Amino acid sequence: MSEEDFEIDTDDLGRRMEGAMTSLKTEFASLRTGRASASMLEPVMVEAYGQRTPINQVGTVNVPEPRMVTINVWDKSMVGAVEKAIMNSGLGINPQTNGTIIMLPIPELNEERRTELARVAGKYSENAKVAIRNVRRDGMDQLKKAKADGMSEDDHKIWTDEVQGITDKYVAAVDAALEAKQAEIMQV
Repeated sequence: MSEEDFEIDTDDLGRRMEGAMTSLKTEFASLRTGRASASMLEPVMVEAYGQRTPINQVGTVNVPEPRMVTINVWDKSMVGAVEKAIMNSGLGINPQTNGTIIMLPIPELNEERRTELARVAGKYSENAKVAIRNVRRDGMDQLKKAKADGMSEDDHKIWTDEVQGITDKYVAAVDAALEAKQAEIMQV
């Protein structure tokens, strides 16, 4: 067998690890930091027309001021469902309704809530690291199989270092993202 037969698709491994980072960023966006942000509503799903739908598909989400998010619900019959979805989302926000406009005043975070959110961010980052390590394990399993099929010791070492390098890069990115998010959460 030629060396090319043993090539590991590091681009695929990198793409899968990038997927874990993208997922982490989405989870981080849902964590409230005391400032209003339209992205905090991204994970909230509304029961609409017989299926679960993101809020931004049943109304227009705006941030008219730093501590207020508004949702202009397009279909008046959906206002109650949107309100219920927000209350059940765990965001800790009480919606105020005025016709088809739902206002979400963002309360100040107390120290206890900030610490709790920082802990949740840590959990999210740990899940991302687990996903990255699982991708690494897949790559290492491919290398083990290639070595059993006759890959040279030198090639095995080169590819192992390559997979570990990609893993280290993404784990460092997760750590940096966590540090930034926790600093943002703890900022008063």
